[in-house]
Amino acid sequence: MAAWCERGAGVGSSGRVAVAFSAGADSTALLLAAHQRWPGRVVALHVNHGLQAAADRFEAHAKAFCAQHGVHLQSERVEARHAPGESPEDAARQARYTALARMAQQTGVEVVLLGHHADDQAETVLLALSRGAGLPGLSAMAERFDRHGAAFGRPLLGLPSALLREWLQAAGHAFVDDPSNTDPRFTRNRIRAVLMPAWEACFPGFRPMLSRSAAHAAQAQRLLDELAVIDLAHTGAPPAIAALQSLSRDRQANVLRHWLRGQAHGAASTAQMAELMDQIVACTTRGHRIHLKVASGTVTREGERLQYRASI
Repeated sequence: MAAWCERGAGVGSSGRVAVAFSAGADSTALLLAAHQRWPGRVVALHVNHGLQAAADRFEAHAKAFCAQHGVHLQSERVEARHAPGESPEDAARQARYTALARMAQQTGVEVVLLGHHADDQAETVLLALSRGAGLPGLSAMAERFDRHGAAFGRPLLGLPSALLREWLQAAGHAFVDDPSNTDPRFTRNRIRAVLMPAWEACFPGFRPMLSRSAAHAAQAQRLLDELAVIDLAHTGAPPAIAALQSLSRDRQANVLRHWLRGQAHGAASTAQMAELMDQIVACTTRGHRIHLKVASGTVTREGERLQYRASI
């Protein structure tokens, strides 16, 4: 199991390594494997969301487990309640990554390893499909990424959850089960409980195939990003309307999405993008006004260029 820590981890020959340790089965297997692979270099980072009564019990278990195995633990309690209209899962995820990055910087680690596995990757692809996601969503989870100034790695994406649990149980290692993981109110849990078994029944061993599709989508998105950089050099940033009009509609959409991701840190909806491009095509006179809500802000025409203004 320790050998799997190398994949996607990006760990150097020296320095400290962190594991995001919830005390669940996946992160427990990862922590033990990392501790075996890099003895004396591993730090466990625990985030207490405080969203359920069991949160303090999870933290207590994490402390006892790390003390038993001689791993330094750093924990942080966060406020992860969601705003109106925001998904509770998204709010908790954002709070978790922010806290992990903060603790990583405080402890001076090279990378934070996450316990996401092959089942998580397959669930992410199915969730993206159910939402009509584009290539960024269908790309699912990357093996390595940076967020909030910290480097993250997912070395277990090639291993199914069942294998991790079997390994822990065979070695007699304790872990906690989060009751929220079976709450049917959450879409991902319904996918896990209903869709995943159905896919397994129809297509045994389907997880590597979904991972392969996600890898193809990620490759295609990287190529589109490269094309967007080329087109953005042509249109300028913020983009000139006349330069956008010289591009095909598909390339307009691609470069606009790329530009907006950099401005809004979010994605425009399909309807918003279609309306924006219709307005660009119609913009043939000096008096033509563009003022559209896009992502979390507004796109307007200012002179001969588009501008994005974030909502306050």
